Amino acid sequence: MTADRLRRSRVVPRAAKLREVIVLDGIYYALTLAGAGGLVWWLTGAWFSAPLWLLAGFCLFFFRDPERAIPDGPVAVAPADGKVVAVKPEGAAHRISIFLSVFDVHVNRTPIAGTISSVQYQEGQFLVASKEACSAQNEQNVVTVQGDGSTVVFKQIAGLIARRIVFNKKPGDRVAAGERVGLIKFGSRMDVLLGPEWEIVVRPGMHVAAGSSVIARRIGRETHDA
Repeated sequence: MTADRLRRSRVVPRAAKLREVIVLDGIYYALTLAGAGGLVWWLTGAWFSAPLWLLAGFCLFFFRDPERAIPDGPVAVAPADGKVVAVKPEGAAHRISIFLSVFDVHVNRTPIAGTISSVQYQEGQFLVASKEACSAQNEQNVVTVQGDGSTVVFKQIAGLIARRIVFNKKPGDRVAAGERVGLIKFGSRMDVLLGPEWEIVVRPGMHVAAGSSVIARRIGRETHDA
């Protein structure tokens, strides 16, 4: 193997490994900011370029995408990392609201396995995502998943800083419980609506992890947690 091919064989696996733990958008942002930092350093000195390099490092931290162990059984998992800020009835369902700070992982996952029956994007305001009013008033992407005789709705909600919602699926797509489906960039909120067939097992103040934290269990079904 030539030296050039050897170098490529080392670089490609490392790049692929990086993409497995960091969302590609974060890598692009980090490279852009690091490049700008290098230019500023060359023109003015290291002191002035430091903020850009710090931002580049923060982008790699913010867009991290760790693997998660998905629980087995008739359970609904958290669709987002963050703090549970509300658990309350909403019509015939119960709503669980999760607030994502800029320090949480922002990759979103499906609460249950099933088929995506509806995706509706609603324009709105950009209130602080921790406020109750933003569940109804903020810009959001509303996703409905149907599976095993249950319908679950989750909402990707933009916040004061988060103005970009990414969703990678479409109606008709099959999804597994805890499967990655998108992300919300920077501080934001995720609401989950679960029908009366679910027993809510989280409460306000708890911190949950997307894909691995159980937020509800199907009533009358045997559970086999991993």
